[in-house]
Amino acid sequence: MWLLAVSVPLLPAIVMASGRYRVKVAALCHRALAWALRLVRGKVCVRSTHAYVFTNCTHGRVDSVLETFDLYAETHPSLCISSRIGKLDEVVMRAAPSLVLELGMHCGYSSVRLLRLLPPHGRLLTVEVDPLAAELGEEIILVAGFKHSQFQVVTSSSAEAIPTLRPVLEADKGTGEGFGLVLMDHDPQQYLPDLLALEREELLSPSGCSLLLISRNRRAEELRDVLQHIRARPDRYCIKSDFQCMMERCGCALSD
Repeated sequence: MWLLAVSVPLLPAIVMASGRYRVKVAALCHRALAWALRLVRGKVCVRSTHAYVFTNCTHGRVDSVLETFDLYAETHPSLCISSRIGKLDEVVMRAAPSLVLELGMHCGYSSVRLLRLLPPHGRLLTVEVDPLAAELGEEIILVAGFKHSQFQVVTSSSAEAIPTLRPVLEADKGTGEGFGLVLMDHDPQQYLPDLLALEREELLSPSGCSLLLISRNRRAEELRDVLQHIRARPDRYCIKSDFQCMMERCGCALSD
């Protein structure tokens, strides 16, 4: 009874507050629901893609694995598997990196594309926060014929993984002083914090590092903050290419 007596005088304020914040609360709930749906669909996509590629490709042949990915995409449209990401090949061939960092593994499609273009002594380090995607993606890489000596899968968030990568670089003799190419294909909101962390940890090759940013939702605002950072430092970065078809942008880190 005392609670009711206290609450009644506050009722108008409560009503006003609920009205004022109703839109914000509804928007927050909508984003949470959308995130949950993307997570569920993502897991289903990874399982389905893995099963199709694993069953239908010729094991040990990288070209067969990529062709099977493409066949799957013909009947199961997916931005994770698209001929448009083939422009990644142009960046890799131009940069000619020995050590590559991939943030966001998905189903392993881009990982396989990257590995097939690296030199014999080259190595790929891929970071994936979803344990299922990391496990199945790693299996696809092995199915394509690559060995564990050529790549490493880190199951972790990018924010947690980046500060731990210095020992990995130091252990990789002959690959230079940093990553020659960084592919960001995870959460666009992490692009800027992760780039700042890579700079802070001095993980980008001082002789030049190609940075490839992918926005799969084709929304320019997703990349706004990180692009502003890149453009604000012309002494260190320059935009080498801008693939509008997939909102891909490549920034090349210049020597200090």
